[in-house]
Amino acid sequence: MRVTNVDVTIVEVPQTAPLAPYRSHIRSSSTTQSAIVRVDTDEGLTGWGEHNVNFLPNLSGRRMQQQASEWLIGRDPLNIAAFHRDCPLETRLKSGIELALWDIRGKAAGLSVAELLGGVIRPRVELAACMGIQTYEESGKFARWYVEMGFSTLKTKAGSDMTEDLEMVRGIRDAVGDRLKLRIDPNRAYSPQQAQELCRQLEQYNLEYLEQPIPAEPLSDATLLRRQTRVPIALNESVTNPASVMAIIREEAAEFILPDTHIAGGIWPCVKIGHVCEAAGIPCIMHCGHDLGPKTAAMLHVAASSPAYSLANDSTYYGLEDDIITNPFQIQSGTIAVPTQPGLGIEVDLKQLRRYRVDC
Repeated sequence: MRVTNVDVTIVEVPQTAPLAPYRSHIRSSSTTQSAIVRVDTDEGLTGWGEHNVNFLPNLSGRRMQQQASEWLIGRDPLNIAAFHRDCPLETRLKSGIELALWDIRGKAAGLSVAELLGGVIRPRVELAACMGIQTYEESGKFARWYVEMGFSTLKTKAGSDMTEDLEMVRGIRDAVGDRLKLRIDPNRAYSPQQAQELCRQLEQYNLEYLEQPIPAEPLSDATLLRRQTRVPIALNESVTNPASVMAIIREEAAEFILPDTHIAGGIWPCVKIGHVCEAAGIPCIMHCGHDLGPKTAAMLHVAASSPAYSLANDSTYYGLEDDIITNPFQIQSGTIAVPTQPGLGIEVDLKQLRRYRVDC
């Protein structure tokens, strides 16, 4: 089997209120942009993938398509090991293609990706609802809403102002107590000294973890912060591949690890990271980049088949106005059923793809 064609389509899908506008300390947005990758083969199989392109400068789907086509056409789509060994493309684009190759491989074998990865140990994957920075009052409203929807875990953005962060956390705890496990993510906003003070004030709120409060490097700063606080520390931006996770483990820099397909380079690196963390006894959580159907499916297959992914995985899927797949995922009690059809278990709706296409 050989690749005969590659298409890359940039789409922009609105987010719904009250999730939108989704505010971090960096920016606010009411839409999500993704690149949808289609790979065709000479045996009539088509694979679909997705990679995050939110906020990238000089975004060009045509350039991505040209780069992918020049390298991929004529190659064996089933040899994913060789793909990872040889592919020179930028990591995000590489990840979108890799998802499509797993989709093809599953369809060729008549198996779901989770089955190809070893088997399903979680038929339903738990989600952590993710929300932007909110005021004390609004965070309480959100927290009650999430509890009513059946979510068990909430992750918030943070990092614009320490006082604002603390008021948001207090609003959540005052509204729902400990009915939601709570994570906050300042996205590297604070210095090590500021993070130490933030942790001191957060200790009373029983966080599941504080995610990447400081810059990704040096890891020694995260190690020191862990020694200074009882608040568990998670790392995301520091997680780029399995080797980076080995370094985090050696430095004892985190208690939780959050990889993402578009940062690590696809499904297989996230599986490898899970293997490393399982051996080290460290839980993994799949990170979310405001994902549409194909990338959400990839998350589900990884989490369903990997013992290390034992906690609720990040998701904003509940806040999408629409999707580009034929059968959008249904969230029930804060979980999504793992697709059982061959490959990723999704198909892209070509009308939806055209509807949300961005010409670039």
